[in-house]
Amino acid sequence: MTAEPAASAAPAASTTPPATTAPAASAPPAAAIAPAASVPTDSAGVDSTSTGPWSADRGSAVHHPAIHHPAVHHPVDRRGADRTSQAGLRARAQHADRTKAGVAVDPRFAHGPLAVVDADQDGRAVAYCVGGLVLDVPAASLPALVHWTLTEAALGAPRLNPHGRDADPLLVLTPAACERYGLPTRLSQEERLAGRIPDDHRAVRQLQRADWQLTRRGLGPWARIYRPAQGGRRQCVQLCVPSWDALDARVWHGAADLPPAELARLLGTYAQRVTTPCGSTAVTGLELMTALHPPTRASEPGADGRRHSEHNPGSLGTQPVDCAPCEAPDGHPLLADLPRFHQRGPAEMLLEEAYDWARPLTDAECLRPYVVGIDVNLAFGAAANGAVVGLGAPVHVRKPAFDPKLPGSWLVDLSHLDLSRVRVGKEWTRLEAELLPSPFTPQGERPDGPAWYATPTVAYAVELGYDVAPLEAWVRPDSGRYLDAWYKRLRDAYVATMADLGVTGDLPPEEFLSAMDGCKQRDEQMAIVLAAIKATVKGGIGKLRERPRGGGWKPGRPWPALARPTWRPDIRATVISRARTNMHRKILALAAATGRYPVAILSDCAVYAADGPTPLHVLPYTEDGRTVPGSFRLGVSPGMVKHEGTQTTLWAEGVREEHGDDLNLARYIKDGRVTAVDGGE
Repeated sequence: MTAEPAASAAPAASTTPPATTAPAASAPPAAAIAPAASVPTDSAGVDSTSTGPWSADRGSAVHHPAIHHPAVHHPVDRRGADRTSQAGLRARAQHADRTKAGVAVDPRFAHGPLAVVDADQDGRAVAYCVGGLVLDVPAASLPALVHWTLTEAALGAPRLNPHGRDADPLLVLTPAACERYGLPTRLSQEERLAGRIPDDHRAVRQLQRADWQLTRRGLGPWARIYRPAQGGRRQCVQLCVPSWDALDARVWHGAADLPPAELARLLGTYAQRVTTPCGSTAVTGLELMTALHPPTRASEPGADGRRHSEHNPGSLGTQPVDCAPCEAPDGHPLLADLPRFHQRGPAEMLLEEAYDWARPLTDAECLRPYVVGIDVNLAFGAAANGAVVGLGAPVHVRKPAFDPKLPGSWLVDLSHLDLSRVRVGKEWTRLEAELLPSPFTPQGERPDGPAWYATPTVAYAVELGYDVAPLEAWVRPDSGRYLDAWYKRLRDAYVATMADLGVTGDLPPEEFLSAMDGCKQRDEQMAIVLAAIKATVKGGIGKLRERPRGGGWKPGRPWPALARPTWRPDIRATVISRARTNMHRKILALAAATGRYPVAILSDCAVYAADGPTPLHVLPYTEDGRTVPGSFRLGVSPGMVKHEGTQTTLWAEGVREEHGDDLNLARYIKDGRVTAVDGGE
C-alpha cells in the first residue's frame, strides 16, 4: 500500500525505568505465560538472536535502550485484587510445566501475541498480557509506545509457515489508554464515516515526526504503524481501539466492555488458536490463508551464494488474476460493455450460493407435533477441507469432457436430472422428488436450461447417476488444496474452544446434546471466542469475493479488492458449491433410509417434522451409536450436526399463515421469533 512520506525525526529514548511484570490475580484461568527471561542483546540493546518483527533495525538512527531483566514488584489492581508473589510463583510453575511438557516458548514473544493497554487515574500505563501477566508501560507518547512494544515488550507470535513472517504485536487500547496517549476515546460521526481520525490530528503528527508511517487506512479502529523493512527486519505494530467500534458487536458481543485482563484473555485465546486479529474476522480469515500459504519463499543459494525471492508453489502468488467473465459479479470491469440495466441469467453468470429453500408441510408432517432444526458445524470450513481450487488464471475451452478433478466453471444443462430416481451410494433409489430441493440452485428450484456451475456441483450430478455434456468451461489446470491448512487451523481452534465449553468429541449422542445445552453460559468469554472462530470461517470465504464499498465507485470501474491475489470468486464458489452438495447428499441418504424429508433449509440448517423435540427423533441411532451411513451425525467436529432449535408444528403453520408460504422456518427455528419480513439471509 502507498504510505505517506515519513518525517525524518526519530523518537527520543525513554528515560523511564524498564517494564516490570507481575501476574494479575483477577484474570480468568488461561494458559499462563511466565515472565520472560532476559533476552540476549548486543551492546545496543537489540536481540542478537532474532530478526523477528519486534526487533529494532540496527541500521536505524533510533537509539534503543538496553533491555534489563525486570525486577518483580506488586502493584495493586484497580479492581481491588493484589497481584501477589504467590501468583507470580504460580505463573513460574505453569511455565516450568510447559517446559517439561516440551512446549517451546519463543523468547522473542515471551509475553504472547498481544496486550491490552490501560491507564489509571494518575496516568500510569500498564499492559495486560496473555496468561494474566501485567507489564508496566514506561512510554509517555504514542511513538514511544510503539518503540517500547518493538524493543522491550516481547510481544508477537511466530510465523505459521516457514516461508511466512512472524505476526506483528497487537496493542489493544482501552478508553483510559486513549486519553493517556492523546487519542479520542470515541470517534465523532464524521470520523466514524471516514473510518479514521484526521491526518492532521496531533497523534498522527507525532508518529510522522518520529518517522513512523501508517497504511492507507490511516489511524482508525484497526491501524498498522510501521517503518519500511530494512535488512529483512520488520518493524510494525498493530493497534486495536475497541471504543472506536473495532470489535464488531455482532461477532464479539460485549467483549469491548470487558475489564482489561479479561479482554486480554479472550483476544489472546483467539490469537493463539487462530491468528493475531488484524481487523474484522473476515479480514483476519483472509490474512490467515496468506499466513499459511505465503506467496513467496527464499530460493536455493545461487552461484554467488545469495538467495532471492521466488514463487511459493501452492500459493496464490503475488499478483491478482482475472476471473472468468461468468465468475465476475455485477459491476466488474470485465462486464463494462454490457448494457446498463442488463440482468444476467444463469447462462451468463455463476450463481453458487448457500441454500435458502422451504416448502409447505404435508398432511402427514402436520400430524407430527414438532419441527426440529439441525445445524452443520462449521459447514463452510468442512466444505473447504479437501477442496481442489484453482491457483492460477482460467483457461477457456469449448465442448470439453467433464473432469471432476479439474476446478473451474462449466456451462452445462442439468435440467434432465430427476430426483425421483437417483443413485444413493451405489444403489438406484426411488424418492419423492417434490419433497426435495434441487441441489443445483440456491432456492432449490429445478434448472430449466444450461447454466454455469462450479466443478463440485457438476460432479454431484454425475454422482447421482446422470450424464453431463458441458457446452463450454473456464478451467484452471494449475490447482491444489489451498484451503486445507486453513481448515485444519480453524477446526482445531473450534474443537479446542468447544472443549473449554464442556463439549468434547468422545460423547455419545445423548450426552452430546446434554453437554450442548447451555454450554455457552459455562464460560461467556470462550463463547465469544467460539463465535469469532465461526465468523472467521464464514467471513474469510465471503471476503474472497469482496464487493465495492463506500462512495465514489461506478459500475465497470475496478475497486480496491480486485488488486489483491486473494480476490478469488472462483474459490468462494467452489467452497459454497461443496457445502450445498454436502448438505444435499446427507439429506438424500436420510430420505432413502427413513423416508424423512426436510421442510426447510437455510445455509447449514435443515428443519424436519418430528415426533419428539430432539434431533434423536429425526436421526435414527442404534444402541451402539451408529446412524445412517452418509447422513447427518451428531457431534462436535466440523461437518457433524448439533441441535439448532425446536418449535411446535402449530407454531410453524401459524407463522407461515401469517407471513406467507415462502417464509423459511429454518431462519427462525432457534427461538421462534419472526423479527422481520423474510427477505433472505
